[in-house]
Amino acid sequence: MITKSLYFSAVMALTCSLGFSQDAKKQQDLKSIKSMCGCYEVKFNFAETFQYAKDTLTYKPSQTKHESALEWVELLEDTPNKVVMQHLLIVSDDMIIKHWRQDWLYENTDLYSFDKSSSWKYKKLDKKAVKGQWTQKVYQVDDSPRYEGSSTWVHVDGKDYWTNVADAPLPRREQTKRNDYNVLKRRNIHEITATGWNHEQDNDKVVRDDSGKDYVLAQEKGFDVYTKVPDIKCIAGQKWWAANNAIWKNVRDKWQTLFDRHKDLNLEAKVDRKALYSLLFDLKPTATKAESDAIIDKFVKQ
Repeated sequence: MITKSLYFSAVMALTCSLGFSQDAKKQQDLKSIKSMCGCYEVKFNFAETFQYAKDTLTYKPSQTKHESALEWVELLEDTPNKVVMQHLLIVSDDMIIKHWRQDWLYENTDLYSFDKSSSWKYKKLDKKAVKGQWTQKVYQVDDSPRYEGSSTWVHVDGKDYWTNVADAPLPRREQTKRNDYNVLKRRNIHEITATGWNHEQDNDKVVRDDSGKDYVLAQEKGFDVYTKVPDIKCIAGQKWWAANNAIWKNVRDKWQTLFDRHKDLNLEAKVDRKALYSLLFDLKPTATKAESDAIIDKFVKQ
């Protein structure tokens, strides 16, 4: 059995044998990460592949999904050890939807691992275990946490990819349709291609009980293809972000103060029968930090 440490050692040995210094390897990692920014035509594809339900007569699998979208990926922060990218869905010139966000941190040791029921467990990673690795932190549309994982970017045989396994809440496409599982164990592969990048997934739909015991209800395949197009095609998203970025920086800053406590995070699913994203989306671009802070505070269980 190949352990994570042995895998990392093998990758680093291969890197050295190919004549790369650690700094050159890091620069290649950064190039791959930042290449995911820009304007993309996206095809989202999901299909449930295998079912393990105990009652096969009443079990209803998810329908196969094929959807297309235009998406702008804005580079928010670009430093040697941190890259932040915001995804925006462009429905029309007048309808822009703030989508997911991904942060990439180099040799990061602070991780929030999804448990279940809007709860995340804080984990302190060992510095030696994350040497040369990048943590991808994925956030929901309201910038609350979704899933995080640390792995090594691989550059070999003309391929550039990063792969990791992390627990996550149900995806939005399932939240209103399924209540028979409560954790999605995501196997993510981000691969840079000649025409853009692919996000490939092999996921387990997991039932997790209060003792932490897991039962795999079903599995699914995801394959999202991002094809790069001229940035001008996403001008509506760029303009929307220019007008709205201030309020969302306030939201990100508030969440960061909560993450910096390095404590488990437990959130309310709804307050006054409304979801967090709904209340934040209702704010005007001129809303103050105090206003957005107050909304988020209502959802954080003490």
